[in-house]
Amino acid sequence: MTGSTTDVLDSHLTGLASALLPYRTEAARLDRWGDELAGLLAGGGRLLVAGNGGSAAEAQHLAAELVGKLCDDRAPLSAIALCAETSSLTAIGNDYGFDEVFARQVRAHGRSGDILLLLSTSGRSANLVRAARAGRELGMRCWAFTGPTPNPLADACTEVLAVPSPDTQVVQELHLVSAHVLCAYVDAYLPVLFGPAGGYGTGRHLPAATPYAGSAPGRSGPAPEHSGSGQVRPSGVEDELVLRVPGTLDLHRSEEGP
Repeated sequence: MTGSTTDVLDSHLTGLASALLPYRTEAARLDRWGDELAGLLAGGGRLLVAGNGGSAAEAQHLAAELVGKLCDDRAPLSAIALCAETSSLTAIGNDYGFDEVFARQVRAHGRSGDILLLLSTSGRSANLVRAARAGRELGMRCWAFTGPTPNPLADACTEVLAVPSPDTQVVQELHLVSAHVLCAYVDAYLPVLFGPAGGYGTGRHLPAATPYAGSAPGRSGPAPEHSGSGQVRPSGVEDELVLRVPGTLDLHRSEEGP
């Protein structure tokens, strides 16, 4: 029994290892994607993300890293996992069919210039292909994490990161790696308004008098606002909201304490 168990482990790890080198070449695009996504989110844009089954769980995971945080604390970023909207999913599926569960949400929440990221191991999910088409009709940039290409989802999106493995489990595992790496690049490329005052951290610094357009075409916004206390805040945030930044969060102090 021990030998067969070891065979299962070794077989899986062998498949994962064999995919890593070609995956690294594919994943090189995550640097640029992170730059574009950081510019979009810092300028008030939004990421919509969706998948089915295990890919739905990974879509929710990715959104949580942006709305919450990956490592260092920062302001929340706008990301919506369409597969987590259970009432919308069941209502749309019941009234319009399962193939429309994501496309209709894209039409509701998507805006020109926003980014739609779709995850599928096969790249053949009809509801994701329809979502991509809906996003492109709205002027969104449509990206995909898929398994090997060609596949219909890759064809429907503007760009794709295709994991070169025939094993669904390996594809999903490297999609999760891709989600973490993408979020890490987003944090690295965020402008100073989402980083600590005084220039610490990895965010880029923008002149206070220069509007921030980021990398997203058609997006622009006011320059970051600096409070008199030295805290850096995004434009439009109420004065009483103080952004948590690396090194300022005391985990041992109650928020309701003095």
